[in-house]
Amino acid sequence: MSLGTNNYALARSRMVREQLAPRGITDQRVLDAMGSVSRNLFVEDALQGQAHGDFPLPIGEGQTISQPYIVALMTQALQLQGHETVLEIGTGCGYQSAILARLCQRVYTVERIKSLHIKARRIFDCLKLLNIVCKIDDGTLGWPDHGPYDAIIVTAAGPHVPNALLEQLADPGRLVIPVGDRLSQDLLAVSKVDGKITQKCIEKVRFVSLIGSQGWTE
Repeated sequence: MSLGTNNYALARSRMVREQLAPRGITDQRVLDAMGSVSRNLFVEDALQGQAHGDFPLPIGEGQTISQPYIVALMTQALQLQGHETVLEIGTGCGYQSAILARLCQRVYTVERIKSLHIKARRIFDCLKLLNIVCKIDDGTLGWPDHGPYDAIIVTAAGPHVPNALLEQLADPGRLVIPVGDRLSQDLLAVSKVDGKITQKCIEKVRFVSLIGSQGWTE
């Protein structure tokens, strides 16, 4: 099912009003970004009518676009002010990247699956999101060429926080990642301040597996 442009705008507004604000998403910049990015562009044509539903959706290759609330929660946990350089691990369909692009100075995003990388880059070009730089690689190793990063977001779940990402996190810096087994995880907000690493669980979640040399094997 395909909706008109105005209906998609209404769906985004309803998503923010009914799914995000009542569940503790209070950062107005995050709410504005979620309300402005055309989420329907990041899913297959047959699923566009469901794009703003309160659930994840398949995007191919066994991957998903996260539930809007989880996207907003992870983004809010990064506490972005607008000047930051952000590393994203797991580009997927590119929706999270597009949200970040409206909230920080530059996004570096790494995807291991070529077909998803190509699709996401095409959307970035279409939307003229010129502050997103993407590549195909093992995301568990980060992207050391452009670090350290003010914030790092990982959109797949690993058995632990990869050491490479902690090393590439600026001081001070914030990292958000789901950690646990393959069936359920804790969404961790990790902080680095004066060389000290602290972490807290902000939600119980279930993500696809983080595959790589510092994550899960396939």
